[in-house]
Amino acid sequence: MSEAKDASPWVPGSRELGDLESAAQECRGCELWQPATQVVFSSGERSARVVLVGEQPGDQEDRSGEPFVGPAGRVLDEALAEAGIDRGAAYLTNAVKHFRHEQRGKRRIHAKPELRHLAACRPWLDAELEAVEPRVVVALGATAARAVLDRPVKIGEVRGRVLEEPARPVVVTTHPSAVLRLRGRGGYDEAFGGLVADLRLATPYA
Repeated sequence: MSEAKDASPWVPGSRELGDLESAAQECRGCELWQPATQVVFSSGERSARVVLVGEQPGDQEDRSGEPFVGPAGRVLDEALAEAGIDRGAAYLTNAVKHFRHEQRGKRRIHAKPELRHLAACRPWLDAELEAVEPRVVVALGATAARAVLDRPVKIGEVRGRVLEEPARPVVVTTHPSAVLRLRGRGGYDEAFGGLVADLRLATPYA
C-alpha cells in the first residue's frame, strides 16, 4: 500500500459513515497524513439532505478533528443561519481530509492542496456522497467545486444558479475563508451577502 496513488486501498466496502471515518484514520493515499495532526473527516448525519464540501481542514480543524470549527467556520455558521439552513441537519466535509500547511516558526500556514491531493482523496468524497445521498451539494470554493464536479471551475461563471449535474444538483459558492479575509478591509458585507444568497439556492432541497 505504500505505493498507492489514492485512497482506494483504504476505503472499505461499507457505506456506514462510522466505518468510513474509522478507515480514514489509517489512510496513506498521499503524503499529507505525515505532518497533519489527524484526519478531519466530517460532521453530520447520514440523513442530511444538504452536503457542504470545503477545500481542506484548517489549523484549528486539524487540532480538533472537526470540520469548520475555526474562524471561517463561524462565518459559515452565520451564513447558514441567515440562509435558513440548520447546520445540525447538514453534512459537512472537505475535499481533502488532512491539513496541508507550511511551518513558519511556531505558525502553521495554510497551503492550497494540489490536484494530486484532490485525486488521492476523491475516493473518500465519493464514498461519503454514496452514503449520504444528499438532495444537493454545496461546493465552497473553487477547489471544492473541482473535486465535486471533477472539472476546473471559475466561481464567477457558475455561482448564482443550481447546476443540474447527472448525479445531483450542485451549488457553487465562495469559501467562507475568502469572505473572512475581507473583514475590516471593506467588501465584507457584500461578500457575506453573496455567500448567503448562494446558500439560499440550496434551501429548497433542505
